[in-house]
Amino acid sequence: MEFQKDNSFFIGRLKSIVYAFKGAYKLLSTEHSVMVQFSLGIIVTLAGFYFDISKSEWLIQTLCIGLVLSIEGLNTAVEKVADFVHPNYHEKIGFIKDIAAGAVFFAALTAIAVGMIIYVPYLVKLY
Repeated sequence: MEFQKDNSFFIGRLKSIVYAFKGAYKLLSTEHSVMVQFSLGIIVTLAGFYFDISKSEWLIQTLCIGLVLSIEGLNTAVEKVADFVHPNYHEKIGFIKDIAAGAVFFAALTAIAVGMIIYVPYLVKLY
């Protein structure tokens, strides 16, 4: 079967959106770390409504949620490709996977810092 490029801009974009939704669904339904991070995203979103955070805080929080989920998706893709290329343990593959996981770690640390900057003042006001 030969690859055929869509000549229609509109149809090509619709197909891209369908593939993107499939990928997002696969991430959310198969990857436990993404499930946890998505759940945390929902929790902080609910917290944002509860504490009535500012527009700027919403923007930064939304960017952090997207950042963590996006980097986690890329990490998952790197791991899947690495496992496909070399299914058995290999030191270089392990190194590559560790670097990808490190990127998720940095994104998560950033999101935690932002979450603390946003929510600690609201929590202090409660007490």
